[in-house]
Amino acid sequence: MQVREVLDNVAGALGIAVTVLFSPILRAIYARWGARDEEVAAALPGDAVVPGARLCSTRAIEIAAPARSVWPWLLQLGQGRGGLYSYAGLENLAGCRITNADEILREHQRLAVGDEIRMGPAGYPVFRVVEVVPEHHLVLQARDPKTGAPGDMSWVFVLRPTAAGCRLVVRGRLRVGAGVAQFVIWRGITDPIWFVMERKMLLGIRARAERPPLLRP
Repeated sequence: MQVREVLDNVAGALGIAVTVLFSPILRAIYARWGARDEEVAAALPGDAVVPGARLCSTRAIEIAAPARSVWPWLLQLGQGRGGLYSYAGLENLAGCRITNADEILREHQRLAVGDEIRMGPAGYPVFRVVEVVPEHHLVLQARDPKTGAPGDMSWVFVLRPTAAGCRLVVRGRLRVGAGVAQFVIWRGITDPIWFVMERKMLLGIRARAERPPLLRP
């Protein structure tokens, strides 16, 4: 790992520590990081996948590239694919075995309903593709890594054209169990960690989409 990557992961770890510590104050901000009022209020594809969600977020980023340039990076998301474009060093401390691609991978340029996008090796969290509309949106739903049963979280990526390129809007919806302890853990620990990692992912996608594409032979 290069020095720059080490420093990047250290910054990510510090970001997680601060966000977890101050999450009661910061969540109103980070739950809608980068998103406009109309994006937060808008209905998005996949909203019905997890009804009765108790924790929701809508985040967005402006990308100076057309949707067709962003879409290939979304198609190859996942462990054993193009990675998650986030803090791979931190993910790998948890055994996720993530490698972030800096090129478009031909072998991972197709997704169909029912395909799986893994967050780590066997036994780690996994999402299944619920809906995919090329260059427009990708709807994922968490699945039990052991049984394959539908989970209580949806993760949705929507591309919206702009005059300068496009906006990538990402929405997460989580139906946490009724128990107070479970809600507190998700609200106070998992949710702020997810934000820091997702923010880095959005920045990583933007950086890749805005530069000339590299295509693996």
